[in-house]
Order: sequence, then C-alpha cells, then structure tokens
Amino acid sequence: MGSVTGAPRPIVAPPPPSPVQPGEMPIAILVDYDGTIAQTDVSDALMAEFVTAEWEEKAAEYDAGLSGSRGLMEWEIGLITASPDALRALAAAQPHDAGFAPMVRRARAARVPVEVVSDGFGFFIPAALESLGVGDLPVVTAATTFLPGGRPRIEFPNGHPRCFVCGTCKRARVRAHQAAGRAVVFIGDGESDRYAAGYADVIFAKHALVNLCLENGWPFRRWTEFGEIDAWLAATLEAWRAEPATALVPRPTSKPYFCGPEVWGEGRIDPPRPAG
Repeated sequence: MGSVTGAPRPIVAPPPPSPVQPGEMPIAILVDYDGTIAQTDVSDALMAEFVTAEWEEKAAEYDAGLSGSRGLMEWEIGLITASPDALRALAAAQPHDAGFAPMVRRARAARVPVEVVSDGFGFFIPAALESLGVGDLPVVTAATTFLPGGRPRIEFPNGHPRCFVCGTCKRARVRAHQAAGRAVVFIGDGESDRYAAGYADVIFAKHALVNLCLENGWPFRRWTEFGEIDAWLAATLEAWRAEPATALVPRPTSKPYFCGPEVWGEGRIDPPRPAG
C-alpha cells in the first residue's frame, strides 16, 4: 500500500447513474470493500485494535442480523480515541486483493461502470484505491471526518432518508443502476451485503454472504479472488461483442422489496427480529 498522508477525498452522495447508451453492454459492477477488495474487514480491524472488548458483543448482534449498522457505527465512533494517523496507518497495512484493479481496468475499458459500495467507516477507502491504481473510482460509503483534537465524527450522505438501519443504503445504489437500464453484478462477502445482494441480478459471494444467499434462495456464484471474476467478465464481454442479441448477458430485473420503509415502516433503526 502507499502513503497514508495527504488530503482525503471527501465522501459525498454520487449522482444518479447515466442511462445505458447504445452499444454498451448493459451491466454495472458494484463492489463491497471490507473483506472484499480489502481481504480483511478494515472497520472491524480498527475496532479490535483500538477499543475495548465491549465492542465484540455489539458486533456479534449485528452479524446475527439483530441490529442496524448505522446505530452500531455511531456507537463505535464514540469509543475511538486513537489518532487519525494511527487509524489510517492500520487501515493502509491491511492486505488487498491484487486482482481487483485489473478487473476494474477491463470493465472501464468496456464502458462498464464500477463502484465501491461500503457500509463501513469509509474514510480509508479513497487512499486504498489510490494505492491500488484506481483512485478515481466512485465510492459510496459513510463520511467519517476528524474534528480538532482528532476525535472522529460520522455522517451518512449515502443513507436512506426514511430508513436508518444501514449507514449506506446499498439497495438504493443497486436499484439506481437498474433504473438506468443496467443489470447489477454485486460482489461481496458478508452481512452488510444482504441488502444489495437481494436486489442484484448477478451475485458473486464468499464467506458469510454465501450462507445468506443459500438461506434466502438467491442464485449466486462462489468466488475466492478477483481473478475469477475478471475471467467471467472477459468471457461475458467476448460473447457480447461477438453477438449482442443472443449473448447470455444478465438483464436488469425488478425484485420485490424485502427491506426498508416499504415493508418495515418509517424510521426503523434495527431490522425486525426473526420470528421465534
């Protein structure tokens, strides 16, 4: 990884995706960060290193689907007393999948949009992408900033305006790309990906996301490293270029809501508890 110094790129809400154009393969690729591009959950690594064991119980509730990420992160931020430089240095030291950048370059050469969507602290993502050579990728995540004296503050420019379960509403970004005419290929690994994968058209899953897909009956492809997804993309692009009308390219599909204010009601901060 590269330097952790320099002015960080601010995290803001991205514009709506542009409509798919004639001659473009109609897919978009949305990628989780923690445990996916980064091979560890960087947000969890920071908490495990710099806060007390009190955090473990709260994190376990979230992993079990019993609490929302937004409230958890607001609570977590209040526990952090380490300096911003120490936090950024630990984040920068985490291993990343070397196959991510080549896949991004292939996609972008073919005018396939790629975005990073993360329901974590987010402040370390732009620097990590810069070090990987893809620093201009759109990043949809929380906005963690550091006040005078080094205390962190977290805001949620990419949260849902009427549902407060998640810090970043991944569902909204999936559906925005589908509304622009693209099938969404979602790549992830864990609990925070539930509300993206369930609406996506193609799911690449590993680790806990595999179990979520199996439990919910969502078709998915197992993956271990980005080289496998890059190979899938190369084959899909080749088929599309050879015969766009008949190539087995995914199409965007509208799926019924299973989360958010449409089914949970307004203003919820935790998902419904499972029956029993």
